[in-house]
Amino acid sequence: MSTSLDALKATGTVVVSDSGDFESIGAYKPQDATTNPSLILAASKLPAYAKLIDNAVAYGKKKGGDLDVQSENAMDALLVEFGKEILKVVPGRVSTEVDASFSFDKEATKAKARQIIALYEEGGVSKDRVLIKIGSTWEGIQAARDLEKEGIHCNLTLLFGFAQAVACAEAGVTLISPFVGRILDWYKKSTGKEYTAETDPGVKSVQKIFNYYKQHGYKTIVMGASFRNIGEITELAGCDYLTIAPKLLEELKNSNEPVPKKLEASSASQDKIEKVSFVDNEAAFRWELFDDAMAFDKLHEGIRGFAKDGNACKDMLKQKLSA
Repeated sequence: MSTSLDALKATGTVVVSDSGDFESIGAYKPQDATTNPSLILAASKLPAYAKLIDNAVAYGKKKGGDLDVQSENAMDALLVEFGKEILKVVPGRVSTEVDASFSFDKEATKAKARQIIALYEEGGVSKDRVLIKIGSTWEGIQAARDLEKEGIHCNLTLLFGFAQAVACAEAGVTLISPFVGRILDWYKKSTGKEYTAETDPGVKSVQKIFNYYKQHGYKTIVMGASFRNIGEITELAGCDYLTIAPKLLEELKNSNEPVPKKLEASSASQDKIEKVSFVDNEAAFRWELFDDAMAFDKLHEGIRGFAKDGNACKDMLKQKLSA
């Protein structure tokens, strides 16, 4: 009997595994996989991944420099070690994140992205199999615009507001990751209300972005992310991509409920959305983001969280480098 996971794939949605634990990814046969510093930190504590950490530490030592420089290089190597292993399991691409502490530094973001791609290429992985994950700040979006022109494909993450989605499409980024569940979290906390899958503000946000992109002919892929429950996922069936944590992939695999297609490119124009632009207009973008309290709060909270977990990873590597 067909599972709900099979039914979701049958709607045309590309299923992506949201995990750093590649041991668990293969069971769900996703096309791609995404990682972030929090997922890598969690996975790095599992004994199965000790060898990857050892390889990263060896690379950091080989590159030399003081402990901070060594840990920075070891961190890049660790991300790529995980990415290479994940690419043995998925047929498509892996997303690897630039250090969140560079979220407001365009040039540092580009330099780090190039460094990560170079490490993948040293390991025999073509850049076409990698998406560089960058936070959807103004600086991050402008960095992605330049990287895409160099043939380095980007996944713009920590995306919560419509202005971010518009600016990403105008920058020609390959893919965006709007965070459904974190939007729901903010609204539940600020309103005290409960929401159904149909009224979920995170779901509604992705539906609007999807319809806007299809109406106005943008090629950027919409990949819903950060889900809290199965209802959010099934309401977005038909979205270009959905990146789903193993726990929810398991629920879909164990369910036989039908998953009808909800998003359709051909009918996207029924919900007419006026075209807006932020090209070369940083002030307008910043105002729109600032004026959207949810998007502003969640973007900055997300950057802090990813930076904290990235630093925890580096601290772990420093201990091993100085052992």
